[in-house]
Amino acid sequence: MAESSEAAVVRNLKPFLALFFGLMAVSTAAIFIRLAQAADTPSLVVATGRLVVACVILTPLAVRNYLPELRRLRPIDLGLALLSGGVLGMHFASWISSLEYTSVVNSVVLVTTNPLWVALLAPLFLSEKISQWTLIGLALAFAGGVLVAISGETGSPPTRADPALGNGLALFGALMAALYFIVGRQLRGHLSVIPYIWLVYTTAALLLFTVSLVSGELQHVPHLPAEAFWWILLLGLVPQLVGHSAFNYALGFLPAAYVSLVVLGEPVGSGLLAALFLDEWPGVLQLLGALLILCGIGLSTRDQFRKRNRAND
Repeated sequence: MAESSEAAVVRNLKPFLALFFGLMAVSTAAIFIRLAQAADTPSLVVATGRLVVACVILTPLAVRNYLPELRRLRPIDLGLALLSGGVLGMHFASWISSLEYTSVVNSVVLVTTNPLWVALLAPLFLSEKISQWTLIGLALAFAGGVLVAISGETGSPPTRADPALGNGLALFGALMAALYFIVGRQLRGHLSVIPYIWLVYTTAALLLFTVSLVSGELQHVPHLPAEAFWWILLLGLVPQLVGHSAFNYALGFLPAAYVSLVVLGEPVGSGLLAALFLDEWPGVLQLLGALLILCGIGLSTRDQFRKRNRAND
């Protein structure tokens, strides 16, 4: 029986809805991280904790329902999943550390420059052409990000003020995030989302746990206040399990360049939450930048939705 037009629209909307809710979820990450850091939680412990929480929840589900699919994995797929987990771990370690040294808005803007790297690398590794509207949307969103970044810091300072170091760490995190999206796009075409994110999150968690252990930062865990564990738990549940998992779901249906472009909306949500909870209020340039980011995402989303509709006609 042919699929009704209403059912086709709903099916085509699913990855876009996943991106929307994922974006809302990841926008909370910088706030939870800063609150955990304010409770004297080392950055590596924060990064490790959020992934451990996600792994603890995902492991029973992956083992119970997806063990046959995991056993059928080809060595190359397993290697790519481990690579994805490795770069995800490095992304979190560098970006979360950056929030100790620079403002929430600047950190988030720089780390979400990853669409630029994806746009450069996706044609090489995925043979995905970047459409004209996606390029226009990327240009608008990037221009908005630049306006936000040059607007200056407002509100409460980071734990240790060193903007150059913080911005450099955030930029390195952007490159790692780009590799994460590219590898994810390659695997999600033939691997279900649950086994994929379980492999990736577990690999990243093991990597960060090892680094935290060797660096001695885990020794601080028994002395952390109760609120630190609360913020880490929220990090694992909301931006990790909901946010990143939603992005990984969308990668099974949409180009990596577009998915990474949508993530550029994170500074808008993070900036709003930072104003409400951290007293980091946006200025005129930040508001104008946020408007450009949303316009860029809107143009690209319209283009991608039309393409999906044409492909399924």
